[in-house]
Amino acid sequence: MSVLPPPGQISFLSDFVTLTTSSLSITLSDLRPASEYSVRVCSPLDNREKSPPVLQTFSTRVPPPADLTTEQVQPSSVTLRWTKAGGMETIPHHFLITYSSPGTESQTTQTADCCTTLTDLLSGTQYTVGVSTVLDHGGESEPVNTTICTSIPPPDKLTVVSVDATETTLPHNLVSPGTQSQTTQTADCCTTLTDLLAGTHYTVGVSTVLDHGGHSEPASTTIITDSILHRTLESLGIRCFLDNKLTVDKVREIGEDAASGQTATDRQSQVLLFLRRLLMMNMKARSLTWHNNQDSGSNDSLSSEDEEVPDEDINPLDLITALFLCSDGILQQELSLKLSLCQFAVPLLLPNPETQQSTLMLWAMRDIVKQSRPHTPGDSKEYVEKSIVDTEIPLISFVRLGSSSLSKSKFLNELLSNSSQINSTFVHHNMTDGNTPRQISDGLVETSWYLPSGDPGIDVFSEPVAVANLRGDLQKYQTQFAFLSQISSAVFVFCDDLRFDASIVRLQSMKKRKLFVVCDSQSQSHDKASFKKLKAELKKNSIGVIKKDINMNDAALVKKLRSAVKDVLKSKPLTVKGNRMADVAHELGIIVDEDYSPCKSAKSKADKITANVFDIPEYKDRQLPLQQDTWKKLTALEKEECKLKKAGDKDIDKYKKELMKDKETLRKKQVEIGMSPSIKDFIAGLKTSEEERSYFLKWMKINLDDLSSTRLSDLRRKYRDICQKSPERKDLIANLDEQILNSSLGTEHFFREVGQLYEAAMFSADPKQELQELPRICAELMLASSPLELMDGDTSNIPMKWITNVLKELDSLTKPNNKIKVITVLGVQSSGKSTLLNTMFGVQFAVSSGRCTRGAFMQLIKVKHEFRDEIKCDFIMIIDTEGLKAVKLSQITDNCEHDNELATLVIGLSHFSIVNIAMENSLDMRDLLQIVAHAFIRMRESGKMPCCQFVHQNVTDISAPDKNLRDQNLLLEQLNEMTRVASKMEKIDECDFTDIIMYKPEENCNIPGLWHGSPPMAPVNEGYSAAVAKLKQQLINTLKLTAVQSAQTLPEFCQWLEQLWAAVKKEKFIFSFRNTLVAQAYKKLCVEFSRWERNFQKHMYDWLMTAEIRVANYGLNESKKIDGLCTILQELRVDSCKELKNEQKVFINNIEEYYKKEHGNVDLIEKYREEFKISAENQVRLTDMTVKRKLDVAVEVRKCTFKLDHVKRTNRETLDKKVSDLVKRCDRGDQPMTDQEIEQEFEKMWDKTIEELSMFTLEHQNVALDIYNDLNMNFGRECSNILAMLENAKPIDKCGNGKLQILKDEHYLTMTFKKALSRESYENEKIKASKTQELADEIINKCKMFIANKLKERKDYHSTHTRELLDLIEENLRLHSNLNISAENAAALKIHICGYAAREFQSMHDAFIRDNDPRQNLEKLKPQYLKDFKDLYDRKDLCNRKADEFTNQSIKPAIISYINNHLGQNILEVLSNCGEFRSRTSFQFSMMKSLISSDFPTFQKCIDSYDEFSNEFTLNSMVRHLSNGNSSLANIQVKLLKEICCKIKKAVSQVSQKIGDDGNDLTVIQFIQELVSELSSVLVILNETTGLKWQNSKTEEFSNMFKECIPKMENGLIKEFHNNLDILETLSSLPDPPQDQLYSRLLGCGKQCPYCKAPCNVEGKTHTKHCAFHRPEGLGDGRWRSNRWWKLPGWILDNKIQTEKCVFRFRKKSGLLFINSLIFPLYVSALVQYLNNEEVWNFQPFNSTISGHWKFLLVKHNKEYADNHSALPADIPEDWKEITSEQALQSLTEEYYPDTEDQLT
Repeated sequence: MSVLPPPGQISFLSDFVTLTTSSLSITLSDLRPASEYSVRVCSPLDNREKSPPVLQTFSTRVPPPADLTTEQVQPSSVTLRWTKAGGMETIPHHFLITYSSPGTESQTTQTADCCTTLTDLLSGTQYTVGVSTVLDHGGESEPVNTTICTSIPPPDKLTVVSVDATETTLPHNLVSPGTQSQTTQTADCCTTLTDLLAGTHYTVGVSTVLDHGGHSEPASTTIITDSILHRTLESLGIRCFLDNKLTVDKVREIGEDAASGQTATDRQSQVLLFLRRLLMMNMKARSLTWHNNQDSGSNDSLSSEDEEVPDEDINPLDLITALFLCSDGILQQELSLKLSLCQFAVPLLLPNPETQQSTLMLWAMRDIVKQSRPHTPGDSKEYVEKSIVDTEIPLISFVRLGSSSLSKSKFLNELLSNSSQINSTFVHHNMTDGNTPRQISDGLVETSWYLPSGDPGIDVFSEPVAVANLRGDLQKYQTQFAFLSQISSAVFVFCDDLRFDASIVRLQSMKKRKLFVVCDSQSQSHDKASFKKLKAELKKNSIGVIKKDINMNDAALVKKLRSAVKDVLKSKPLTVKGNRMADVAHELGIIVDEDYSPCKSAKSKADKITANVFDIPEYKDRQLPLQQDTWKKLTALEKEECKLKKAGDKDIDKYKKELMKDKETLRKKQVEIGMSPSIKDFIAGLKTSEEERSYFLKWMKINLDDLSSTRLSDLRRKYRDICQKSPERKDLIANLDEQILNSSLGTEHFFREVGQLYEAAMFSADPKQELQELPRICAELMLASSPLELMDGDTSNIPMKWITNVLKELDSLTKPNNKIKVITVLGVQSSGKSTLLNTMFGVQFAVSSGRCTRGAFMQLIKVKHEFRDEIKCDFIMIIDTEGLKAVKLSQITDNCEHDNELATLVIGLSHFSIVNIAMENSLDMRDLLQIVAHAFIRMRESGKMPCCQFVHQNVTDISAPDKNLRDQNLLLEQLNEMTRVASKMEKIDECDFTDIIMYKPEENCNIPGLWHGSPPMAPVNEGYSAAVAKLKQQLINTLKLTAVQSAQTLPEFCQWLEQLWAAVKKEKFIFSFRNTLVAQAYKKLCVEFSRWERNFQKHMYDWLMTAEIRVANYGLNESKKIDGLCTILQELRVDSCKELKNEQKVFINNIEEYYKKEHGNVDLIEKYREEFKISAENQVRLTDMTVKRKLDVAVEVRKCTFKLDHVKRTNRETLDKKVSDLVKRCDRGDQPMTDQEIEQEFEKMWDKTIEELSMFTLEHQNVALDIYNDLNMNFGRECSNILAMLENAKPIDKCGNGKLQILKDEHYLTMTFKKALSRESYENEKIKASKTQELADEIINKCKMFIANKLKERKDYHSTHTRELLDLIEENLRLHSNLNISAENAAALKIHICGYAAREFQSMHDAFIRDNDPRQNLEKLKPQYLKDFKDLYDRKDLCNRKADEFTNQSIKPAIISYINNHLGQNILEVLSNCGEFRSRTSFQFSMMKSLISSDFPTFQKCIDSYDEFSNEFTLNSMVRHLSNGNSSLANIQVKLLKEICCKIKKAVSQVSQKIGDDGNDLTVIQFIQELVSELSSVLVILNETTGLKWQNSKTEEFSNMFKECIPKMENGLIKEFHNNLDILETLSSLPDPPQDQLYSRLLGCGKQCPYCKAPCNVEGKTHTKHCAFHRPEGLGDGRWRSNRWWKLPGWILDNKIQTEKCVFRFRKKSGLLFINSLIFPLYVSALVQYLNNEEVWNFQPFNSTISGHWKFLLVKHNKEYADNHSALPADIPEDWKEITSEQALQSLTEEYYPDTEDQLT
């Protein structure tokens, strides 16, 4: 190129720039970017001309962006920012952003701005980002690159799922204050942190951590683990009551358990039930049995509903401690009192594990009043009755130091008890749950007392003594021990390890206390050397040693302990009472419950009132004046105003005005008297807070009872002295009588004064506001279960204004839930009426201090919300009355009139009256019955008809129930006599007692005595509380009946009370459920329950199938260790438990939700709720057993074949290599081998290889020996002749040939019984033998079907097969227990069946070994190997053939197995929605309908072999439904086929995505392995093809071929399904045949009427009462003899049925034997073979006539049936013969589907 001019010679021409240079190059600068330039270069010539220019065009580069930065890096997004390159402002352009992460394709986005945000990024991922400048008309710069990493997100929604005492569940950095941080990792979104400290704060942080490094910021939360106390309370379901305390009224609430006696299902209900039982003084209350909701048959066991936390046994001490901690002070006092009455230990020091403090329970023991009669010199033994807290009494403490093999509590019980009756005062390890580890009760100090009766022959100790028992090791509870040391007269230390240590030294520091060490020389921890060394030291310090050596039994040790205690009592021991205990507690920092502020304040208020009581009669006159003479005069005036007895010849109007004026005068006098100081203080106490008011009334009661007791004791002593020393002083005796009567002072007297004060105030024109508030306060007290005096017993009057206003205030507090039903009790004095009510309802009517009830008291008991609709009321009002025929009152008042007024009033108010009779053949009974009869007659005349229950108390004769019938009839005769006399006196038509009242003599109740033994150490009689509980149940159930008069609202009750009392004063009286609706509701629930049950079973079946597939696939296609099967089994067991729990929840929730519905009359079937829940739980339990058994079998079978599969796989791999090597060796290039040569070479290789291979085979089992051993275990401890039968059965496989003949039971009837039954007994015996043989044949057939089903599975024998078989035999024997099959026959049956099974199972086992022989398996594959060899040699493509082989030899068998495994459940699901299979009723209807058109053999089979008939009907109906339509078997199979083929195609698509573009990312073998892995959760794909290398095939090609083979195989199977017409064979070949499951479901309970053999038609399986559409009795097994039915025990009759008769005449060899055979007998009774049966059958009145259906069938088959049973045809009424088949069908339809559904009770 010519040299350009120098730069100085450059010139610019318009758009052109001219440059000159002498250089051969030049740099052009300041050019515009991304612009095109043209350059011309020419050289100047010498002639100043220019050479021709050289032209060149170029463009400047596009500049990249500058300053690329990242901002706002988030887990899924990032913001980028950059600047434009210089010079680009005027050039149209935009920016291209390219980004990618490792291993992914690049993604692009564009923007015109200098920033952008990239979204949808993966968190914690590194991205490479490039930004380029892109011109709009084309051209792009180099990208400017950067690397970014998205942030890692912290976990979201961190929640604490559950917190326990030692673990918590989070959805992991863990630290508690003062501890080092701990870490854990998990791949799940949930983890459980364990080994935590109870009651500790923890901070938990959860971070996301990437596998390749990096982690997020932690999400944090704080948790507090539960304390041991909280955990225990949580497990009991009462944690909510720790802060919001349990109250007495909560515990007293009446619910379903009171009506049905059913146990509670959840823990909280169980605990509350325990409380109620304790309040009822049930001696079994402490003996708990916590169930997993499996058994609620016993009223004395506490069952429990399945909770998330597994049920655990609770130590009774933990339960009692928990309840005291969760109860308010009033309930604690009530509990202590009831524990004391039961002679149970009472908490003295109550530990609180949360605060580590103890509480002295003085307040809780305040209400315990004990009676004793200490031994004193001479004949005089003073009777003492006093509060135990205020009694000076020596205390003996028993503690444990270290370990002791002697049960301290057990020996304490024996120490305090008479040898003839040992009370379970203290819980010990041999009691129910006593050995359960204690959680919260260690540190508890219990106390009890021994109180002498004054009888040296009975008393253990002559003086009262208290004992204390410290729970736990005293070394851990030094405060409690220090407390006991200071208040005890002596301490007994139980300790086996007596080595000298600091503990013994500390014990020696006790001053003025006797110390005894009790040890067991036979204990392992007892060291003889240490004992000898220490014994002298102990004696030196006056410490007694009581050693139990090898020659001393427990009784001797008790004797020693008792002697030591007696020595202590003789030595003027230290005595202690409540205030001294409180002082010591304060010194040691122990809380005293009486220091609680409301309690303390209430005590001061009560003390202020009672401190002024010195002389009770004088105090009443001075401080309670309104209820004295003034009130008595007012009462007399009111009654005179009504009766006008003293009017004489006075003008009536004037006389009434005089009476009114006198009343006004008396009221004014009352107003003038006003409010005494004590009443002011009392009202002030009532106006405190609700809590303090309760304490105040309790303190008042305690103080007043103590005062009354002291006063009455003095008066009784004086009375006794005068009667003994001066019996002639009648005036003094009468005076003392009156003083005793008037020396009773209780809170009722204060309320009576308040009532009079209120009535007087209402009489005045301007009543004080403070008095107007009193009714509301009393209404609130009634709501809190405090009693209120209804009738003043001293005046026999009702303060009507006061009572009605209190009830009106109560109404305003309870609206709209203000309906009540009233229960009253009547009886003679001291017959235990108040005690009965207290026990029945847990209330506290006054029974202490020797005071009898005066007048009538009413108390409200709440009804639980869920029970109110059933009992049709919101409250039950119980009214306690004073005794009729009271001796004390007879001397002072007109007792007869008073008794009649009281009886008439309370009976008139009541819905249910309890008449309490506590004597037998007493002269007073006649008077009592007469009073009652008058009252009931008056009620009938007023339009009321209450219910009545007679209660006989103190019935001790155990034969009373048997003798009761005669006594009941005698009592009814007396009642009828009294009623007839009373009706004459009342001047009405003569009537009987049953005409005026709902009374059933058979329901009279016998109650034993209250005490079990001799008081004061006698506990409550267990039979007493049980009888009272039964009475309560009967009472509540009666109140539920519609026949009982409906509940009253409180205003209605007030109105009736006013009218009734007015009438009494005027003496103007003249002296189960609705069955139809229940049945309908029950059936609806049964249908729903059946659906829920099917869903549950299907879900668990599907889960089990998946689990079995997982087991079967283990190690099948990959190398794994056999030990892993055990791990899988454990995992599956855990998973099955979780799955069952979840499904059980769903099951139970379905039941609960159903009961919440407002339609369907669910309220009528409430009592069946528990029955259905139990049925559900039983189903879950059975399923659990089945699942675990099948999992065990699956794992055992897999273990057996595991090594075999490994050998097979190894052999195939060896053969694969050998064939491949052979191909290479035979490849001769240009000299190919002939087919014959190829085959010869292959044969040589094959034979040689087979010889070299390992041919492991399964171990051969002796199945017969295994079955024999199982049978031997099953027989267990049978008698010798049974074991001899088994011994003679060796070898077992030789048994079971031919037909089993059942032996005749020669001992079935005694000769005497045979003579009594005459010929009929022999006939019945023959029938029994025949039935037994039929049953044996039936069981054998069922077992053969079971065995056949096992054989069809083509699996190996397992020992569980035998156990299942034996269970099947025993279950069938149980179902027919009424036949009383002898043990010999049962054993023979088992041996026969097991012999047959041994042969069949041995054949099955041998076949399994043959089928799994490795050599046979390889021989089957030999043709494939040869073909593979030829194809490989010829270099043919194997894809097509291999795809076809894999499809047909591996996939197809797996699919068929899948369909067969799921077919049964799908058939059941489809058929459950078909006609006769919807419910048991529709099933029975369809069967009975089929009989109308069937022939005689079918009819006979239905009658004589119902099980066989119904089974065949089920199978035939199934075949019919599965033959056509949408429910056809082929359609169900095709549906399953399409489901699994769809899954296979999806799996193929997923695996195909892993094949690379060149088709070589996966080999064919890897492709198959991946496919098998994808399908391993649904299919077991066995390798039935060769595994040669696929060097001539491509994976993609194989995949495509396989995809084409699947539809071909699918179409082929569909064709096979539709061509298969043998449905019965298909059903029988299925595992768990669906026909058996369907039949079992429709069978119901399986019971048949013992008389006519009609099947029970009640839905479900768990019901206890059976009901049937009964058949003609002549078609059953009944027999008529001498026009009388033989009535046998054990058969429970519900009804008597009268109906039409039909006579069969039975043939004999010598003439005719005529036997009447009733369609329905007049008195239904059982056959001899039902002698010991306890089934309950109900014979409904609506079935009292035969249906037209049975009449039609009897006419149709009369002759054939008679001939078949060796009888003459029945004499059939003519009208029966006119019934057509249409009429029979109509009758059948009405019977099974009436407008009003069947009855059910």
